[in-house]
Amino acid sequence: MSGHSKFANIKHKKEKNDAAKGKIFTIIGREIAVAVKEGGPDPANNFKLAKVIEKAKSNNMPNDTIERGIKRASGELGNVNYEYITYEGYGPNGIAIIVNTLTDNKNRTAGNVRSAFTKGQGSIGTPGCVSFMFDKRGQIIIDKEECDMEADDLMMIALDAGAEDFNEEEDSFEILTDPDSLEEVRDALKAEGIELVSAEVTMIPQNYVTLTDETAIKNLQKTLDLLDDDDDVESVYHNWDE
Repeated sequence: MSGHSKFANIKHKKEKNDAAKGKIFTIIGREIAVAVKEGGPDPANNFKLAKVIEKAKSNNMPNDTIERGIKRASGELGNVNYEYITYEGYGPNGIAIIVNTLTDNKNRTAGNVRSAFTKGQGSIGTPGCVSFMFDKRGQIIIDKEECDMEADDLMMIALDAGAEDFNEEEDSFEILTDPDSLEEVRDALKAEGIELVSAEVTMIPQNYVTLTDETAIKNLQKTLDLLDDDDDVESVYHNWDE
């Protein structure tokens, strides 16, 4: 591995998310609406909804808020059409950026995303222009301070459950899986009482790019901050070595 602290990056994102619960709940509410529309309001018969509810709980969304979201999606909001749209582009010095959005207004979202790139001296590209630089993987992060298990024992549990790779870093363990195997590996770790910082399907850069120019760093951060502040943006991936 490149030696980057995955936990530090995840923790940084979590801290930002903790300061923006309103946005997280907005995104999850939309995901609930999409899931209910596609498969109905019963999570026992709607796997996608069950996964969104799990995500909601991991983000500390209150149960009554989840239930209200399901009821609303089953009723008057059932006619609101949300859709997933992915944008790809470049930040300063060719930094690759992928932006996943969930929106009910494509024109608004496209304009906001394009503006975020432009204000950071970047540009939107064509679909597929940077995604080939990333691998879609299941990623599990474990904080070393919260894990009493030896690295070798942890690795064997993960690999036996179907993990593809195991990496030890300064402050964390990273476990990589095929996206379809993430849930099985996660459940195996939880069954052993192992606390997880995160377990999600993500886009991992094949290579990281270092920026040394202060102007480029400020411009890239501007783009990322604008995207983070946009309620339509669900997730952002990039290959900047922070």
